[in-house]
Amino acid sequence: MWSIDFVNQKAVDEFLGIPKNIRSRLTHIFELLKIQGNQLGEPHTKSLQDGFFEIRAKSSEGIARSIYCYQKGKQILILISVVKKKDKLPKSIMQIAKYRLKEFENGNN
Repeated sequence: MWSIDFVNQKAVDEFLGIPKNIRSRLTHIFELLKIQGNQLGEPHTKSLQDGFFEIRAKSSEGIARSIYCYQKGKQILILISVVKKKDKLPKSIMQIAKYRLKEFENGNN
């Protein structure tokens, strides 16, 4: 079984700020991810770049993504969660995810 953790309180707050129905869908996918880990694929998760992945959730309230990475010891680290407004994920979201991972690895979370 995999564990899922948020990189910092800001990541938790972003997740909690997502509309309820989409957040419920993300939570369901988190549960699948805990069981299947890196074996879970599309349509629920997708590989992005440089070891980053996204959880993909859709509901009547819109579309949301949680960017995450895998860590040692079967840990999944949620870096940022956003409601998407366009088809493509903005570069700024990936920059934030990379920055947060670097801070985490340096012990500055």
